[in-house]
Amino acid sequence: MAPCSLPLLALACLSLLVTAQPTWGDQDTPSMFRQIMDTVAELKAKSDLTASVLAMKERMESMEKELQALKDIPKVAFAASLGGNGLQKAGDFNKKLVYREVLTNVGGAYNVETGEFTAPVRGVYYIRFTANAPTDVTLSSMLYKNGSKVILAAHESPSGEGSDTASNGATLLLEEGDSLQMMLWANTQVWDNTNHHSTFSGFLLFPMPQQLK
Repeated sequence: MAPCSLPLLALACLSLLVTAQPTWGDQDTPSMFRQIMDTVAELKAKSDLTASVLAMKERMESMEKELQALKDIPKVAFAASLGGNGLQKAGDFNKKLVYREVLTNVGGAYNVETGEFTAPVRGVYYIRFTANAPTDVTLSSMLYKNGSKVILAAHESPSGEGSDTASNGATLLLEEGDSLQMMLWANTQVWDNTNHHSTFSGFLLFPMPQQLK
């Protein structure tokens, strides 16, 4: 029963009491009045319960929408290493790096054939990379977005026996379809093996609606 019907019903009951009062005995009037008031109280309780049920239903529907929104958020995460066992060298020009050993590729946004990561949705992503090489050579890795350099990691000075590692990372706002690619700086080298020293990775922090900057 809708909450607004309760006052109308109470008025109808009281009207019935006033209209019918002359035909009752004096001893019946308080009894009938109490019955009407009890009926009104009972109807009010039912009305309050109905309002509580409706409010609970609205809250549940709101929670369902929030859960669905969470389910609709794309799951994007990738990590890959150069793999192999040896040096990759660049001559007088920058060289594209393709990370063949895929460790994670949730959402399939990393292309193992081209080494490119393509943003599936507009959002804020965290991107990180590492580079390793023997200490007697200059090592580097550069992150490019849509063909333009974003950040660089390099080590240019000999530092004794063994190997050196450099790393870098950034939080980037990417548009849907933006492409990220790692490059090897001209006249530098990078090295990897099955221990995955030289890597390229990233994940979606959160999507960004178009109206937000």
